[in-house]
Amino acid sequence: MGQVSQLLRRCIINVDKPIGMTSNEVVVEIKTNFNLKRCGHTGTLDPNVSGVLIVGLENATKAMPVLMGLDKEYEGLMHLHKNVDKKKLEEIISENFIGEINQIPPVKSHVARKSRKREVYYFNILEKNEKNVRFKTKVQAGTYIRKLIHDIGEKLGIGAQMKELRRVKVGHFSIEDSHTLDEIKRACEEWKSGNETHIKNILIPIEQAIPHIKKVYVKDSSISSIRNGAPVMASDITKLEQMGRNEMVGIFSNENELIAIGLSKINIEGTIDKMNKSVIRINRVF
Repeated sequence: MGQVSQLLRRCIINVDKPIGMTSNEVVVEIKTNFNLKRCGHTGTLDPNVSGVLIVGLENATKAMPVLMGLDKEYEGLMHLHKNVDKKKLEEIISENFIGEINQIPPVKSHVARKSRKREVYYFNILEKNEKNVRFKTKVQAGTYIRKLIHDIGEKLGIGAQMKELRRVKVGHFSIEDSHTLDEIKRACEEWKSGNETHIKNILIPIEQAIPHIKKVYVKDSSISSIRNGAPVMASDITKLEQMGRNEMVGIFSNENELIAIGLSKINIEGTIDKMNKSVIRINRVF
């Protein structure tokens, strides 16, 4: 149980949230199963929406900020209040709801109801059966699909509502690699009985969960001070990737262990000089 116990301190689970549960209820169930102190998710799914929900355990909850802004993909069912030609529907969507759009969050949202810009990368009609339309869309984080469907109906002049929705991807996390709560519970019970096989296939180390952020590698002798909140100095760095000013980056040991997450203070291209200057401000340590 030792190896898994260590992994539980800093890992992510890709959960297939079922319909009928809130995101917080999913978190509580996982927290209870594993007897954890801390557990959190990266973005709420409505109770009537299923699919990918990224849950961080223990120290991995500190990495939530770098996972919350990932693009989302959904499949769903839109119900039109009146039947329209498929070609007209596709034209309205293509002309008005692809690319940068302005969206006012719905009344029941937990954010201010002010118009804000969001990106819709695509909105494809998969199947149309009279007034029922199956679709797949990819959007920027923070885009409300229910409101998007409503706005499409308004633009058509006939009205529309969302009947079904399933989140099939969050950044690089896909529904194919997700696990149901029953799977997770069974794997947890097997682990407690001495079989670690299934639980190891479910737990994702935090280092593997954040491939989208830039990496900075530091000397072993610098790790202790960085974990105590000291900024990363140019002289601490052994290897790094190009990054822009104020970009969120991961600070790693040379053994590829995540030490901290921080904000770059300068534009970095290729190598940097080894002057004694601060280049990354620490945000969270692991």
